[in-house]
Amino acid sequence: MNIVLASPSSEPRWVYVVAALAAWFTIVNLAKSQRRKLSHIPSLTVDLPLLSYIGSLQYLLSARTLLQRGYDKYKGKAFKVPEFFRWHVFISGKTLVEELRKANDDELNFMEAMNEVLHMDYTFGNEAHNNPYHIPIIRTSLTRNLGVLYPEVRDELVTASNELIPPSDDWTKVQAFPTIMKIVCRTSNRIFVGLPLCRNEEFLKINMGYTLEIVKAGLMVGAVPSFMRGLAAQMTSVAPMTKRSEDILRPIIEERVRSIDEHGGDWDDKPNDMISWLIDAAPKGADLVPSVALRVLITNFAAIHTSTMTFSHVLYHLAAYPEYQSELREEVDRVVARHGWTKDSLAKMIKTDSFIKEIARFQGLGTTSLTRLAMKDFTFSDGTFIPKGTLVSATSRAAHFDEENYENADIFDPWRFAKMEAADGTESLRNQIVNTHPEFLTFGLGKHACPGRFFASTELKSLLANFVYTYDMKMEQEGVVPPTTWEKADLGVASVVVWVEC
Repeated sequence: MNIVLASPSSEPRWVYVVAALAAWFTIVNLAKSQRRKLSHIPSLTVDLPLLSYIGSLQYLLSARTLLQRGYDKYKGKAFKVPEFFRWHVFISGKTLVEELRKANDDELNFMEAMNEVLHMDYTFGNEAHNNPYHIPIIRTSLTRNLGVLYPEVRDELVTASNELIPPSDDWTKVQAFPTIMKIVCRTSNRIFVGLPLCRNEEFLKINMGYTLEIVKAGLMVGAVPSFMRGLAAQMTSVAPMTKRSEDILRPIIEERVRSIDEHGGDWDDKPNDMISWLIDAAPKGADLVPSVALRVLITNFAAIHTSTMTFSHVLYHLAAYPEYQSELREEVDRVVARHGWTKDSLAKMIKTDSFIKEIARFQGLGTTSLTRLAMKDFTFSDGTFIPKGTLVSATSRAAHFDEENYENADIFDPWRFAKMEAADGTESLRNQIVNTHPEFLTFGLGKHACPGRFFASTELKSLLANFVYTYDMKMEQEGVVPPTTWEKADLGVASVVVWVEC
């Protein structure tokens, strides 16, 4: 089977609608006191009342270019960019990034930064914001069970791929992004909720749409005064989607609870999935159905679009450069012949891992990482003062294109990390994608690094191995990788189209 990929299609840029909604309020709402407190940090745009709003629009529409300019000019230091209602400080250089990583939560806080950006009290809800008990489950139960559950991961991605890209002797046009999203959603939910729900079309549609609705709701809520935020949240589809997800999951959750009441906390055929883990970890007295259902949605929120965007770029580069396919196929054939399709065999696919990590470096999932909210006044070692209430982030994409971090950083080199691995010795595996470093910030850094990165790595490597094992791929416009559209919300690859030859 062979795959052909085409240029991305465009979809309505609702981000501009949100920006227009916000415009009337921005003129009176930018915090002048914060601007005075941050006057010692250089700005990338005009640092004057009212005129700074031009910079807000510039950041909204050209975040990548603007932050790269700041990194080039102020590398190793801090600079700031205006957003509609605040200034956002960015730091660069390994020293400051390490200090950002090491800061305590009572100084620079990750969860409060997410609340500041997504307005979680109005989107996910207070309960999820104040008690994110799903995070340690992702970090521990999900990661520890990947080996045991890998046959199910493999079965679902193969089944979904064969259904969505059926065998054929002819070249077949396929939309890449929505196709990959369905495969990723089904594969992820095979572990999250199990069969047969992971193949339920309505359930999949809810989880695939939930991410964009949450981001949209966060932007709408943040674009209005505080007294209007509840109303703004109600104008989105988040609440109806959440309620419908509860209705779908209710009989499964209630049946699990009945089994616990009858057999205790464990029994021979107890399902080993996210639902069971969440029920076991839920706080006493919690209303289990809405609590567990919401965590399933949130886990999908974190898992689906990020992996879909990454793997869409993987496919583009594979299709544009067919020579990569043969080299990867040789590795997959060799490893599978000796070790079969197992999670452990994926660790031996060094080039497969390198290809995905280079995509993450070269294309990325956004321009920033390690976003934190200052819970108190904080001072970096170089004297940079961050007042309480300020958002601080690292410039991840610019760091990924820094020649001090990567030789020939502007060139896509699929075997870059495989060569590093060979130089270090293949037993170390320190250059594989799950290992975070100050020069590779896709998954963050430190204790708040993405807890699901081990699952994401397993899923992405399995997808890539299966695609090169099963398909041949090419672009509709041969040799052309579609350009990426960047916006401040980092949703630029939310619509991609792929041609697939089967």
